[in-house]
Amino acid sequence: MIDKFMNSPEAAVADVHDGATVLIGGFGGAGMPTELIHALLDQGAHGLTVVSNNAGNRDTGLAALIKAGRVRKVICSFPKASHSWVFDEFYREGRIELECVPQGTIAERLRAAGAGLGGFFTPTAYGTELAEGKETRIIDGRGHVFETPLRGDFALVKADRADRWGNLTYNKSARNFGPVMCMAARITIAQVRARAALGELSPEAIVTPGIFVQRVAQVTESAFSS
Repeated sequence: MIDKFMNSPEAAVADVHDGATVLIGGFGGAGMPTELIHALLDQGAHGLTVVSNNAGNRDTGLAALIKAGRVRKVICSFPKASHSWVFDEFYREGRIELECVPQGTIAERLRAAGAGLGGFFTPTAYGTELAEGKETRIIDGRGHVFETPLRGDFALVKADRADRWGNLTYNKSARNFGPVMCMAARITIAQVRARAALGELSPEAIVTPGIFVQRVAQVTESAFSS
């Protein structure tokens, strides 16, 4: 019988290895799989490359992982915010690497990885520092930059409900990068609020099919504030 639910967030992230590329969902605090991140913090993996929309908020979640010195590099769109003081300190001191990627580009790079594409051309960032060292072309009279797929060893995402096959539904904007990250990772681990019986989720409501999800951890109540 297929049952992808794990006993705990800790069990779900137990095999995340040193040096792994980890895709972490979230837009600010919305959709951030905070319990999974803190389970990873306790697990001890280090030298991580983290792909996320931003570089952490306050002192919990991704910010806590960075503060503990577990993250070698961040690939994100918004590294600087009033509440991202942990990353800001580490970056200024040269203790962490940054690859800044436009938000639409990071989403499309993840989608390209999940779809098995070799990359794509986009006008975004053409003529800027972000295009340095990349192939460029003029297409229909407009400059474009070639961007490569962005794959992960693991994806940590937050969904609303899941059945034992790993089919996922999301709560409004908490959905954000979760679906494309699930497709772009070798192993996807989902944190969910509630467990649904098999067949209870409407096929029209399922956003991420279980084929893209390997493990699920139920967290009914968060111990961390966003």
